[in-house]
Amino acid sequence: MATLGDNKDNVVVSNMKLNMKLERMLSMKGGKGEASYVNNSQAQGQHARSMLHLLKETLDGVQLSPTDIAFVMVDLGCSCGSNTVYIIDVIVQHMSKRYEAIGQQPPEFSAFFADLPSNDFNTLFQLLPPLANNGCGSMEECLASNSNRSYFAAGVPGSFYRRLFPARSVDVFYSAFSLHWLSQVPDVVLDKRSVAYNDGRIYIHGANEITANAYKNQFQSDLAGFLGARAKEIKRGGSMFLVCLGRISVDPTDQGGAGLLFGTHFQDAWDDLVQEGLITSEKRDSFNIPVYAPSIQDFKEVVEANGSFSINKLQVFRGGSPLVVNHPDDAAEVGRALAISCRSVSGVLVDAHIGEQLSDELFARVERRASRHAKELIEKLQFFHIVASLSLV
Repeated sequence: MATLGDNKDNVVVSNMKLNMKLERMLSMKGGKGEASYVNNSQAQGQHARSMLHLLKETLDGVQLSPTDIAFVMVDLGCSCGSNTVYIIDVIVQHMSKRYEAIGQQPPEFSAFFADLPSNDFNTLFQLLPPLANNGCGSMEECLASNSNRSYFAAGVPGSFYRRLFPARSVDVFYSAFSLHWLSQVPDVVLDKRSVAYNDGRIYIHGANEITANAYKNQFQSDLAGFLGARAKEIKRGGSMFLVCLGRISVDPTDQGGAGLLFGTHFQDAWDDLVQEGLITSEKRDSFNIPVYAPSIQDFKEVVEANGSFSINKLQVFRGGSPLVVNHPDDAAEVGRALAISCRSVSGVLVDAHIGEQLSDELFARVERRASRHAKELIEKLQFFHIVASLSLV
């Protein structure tokens, strides 16, 4: 048992507590405020729409059965914005057309919105249109209604790195812009005694290779858990469509767009707080963004080792910039867009680590620094995504 004087053991205990808290508090910024995910997920929506042809190819591979009573869809890592509602509508419409094409009446549709318990499900549910089953006489009429939804809906709180659904119960799993979030920051990255300790950094972009490989190992372990759970839950003939941040470099310390988002101006802003005496270097070093942008090989190795899924398609897709600005030449607007974008996805973690007041100070510095490099951000900040279409073997 650790004693109060045993600093080494206390470091390990502290890291374990931090990672236990991560699952309970990790979420995109809730509510409907300026920095909320609801108001700052337009780029994710644009990227998702640019991949619809790939999603529909995956849906075309789902096996239909004349005995289908219900068609079950799941968005894993749904968050709290309108993008998840849009995608579920796309799936319902596409699958309905497939059923009609074979002369079969579409079954009832059921959508599960799954995310960590800390997700703002209330905001998400407020975005759902009312169920149309009481106002229309048939599924066809429901599908034709633009003001109502034609599926049953439910929220599922829990980590998608573990089981969430009964065996052989889901037809389609969809997950976009979520799998790059790790279940935890690797313990060795936060342990001062470890050669993988991420000294002076809050992200792995530009870190040493040992630190980056610790993140890679965590990602692959998490993905293995994800695939193992889905292999039990998906129906025979079902399919999965997965999208996560990726990179084109073979070097894991080069995290591409994620590196520019979290490893440059965001990093420098943390350093500013340390240099100004607002936080200690230890406080900065105990915060690490739990994100890993894998290479296509990182992803493929896990799928092949799992063995439960065949790869229909696995590719790197250029998604574009995460910044949505009306005036790209306006440096102030670009700087504000980067700060708000960064805060919408990491603000909950930052607030929990240093408090809201210091968080305001941090992101104000992100904004100022980004404004001074606006032209570079517009030209170079691009996200690449790993896109995978998988079917149960």
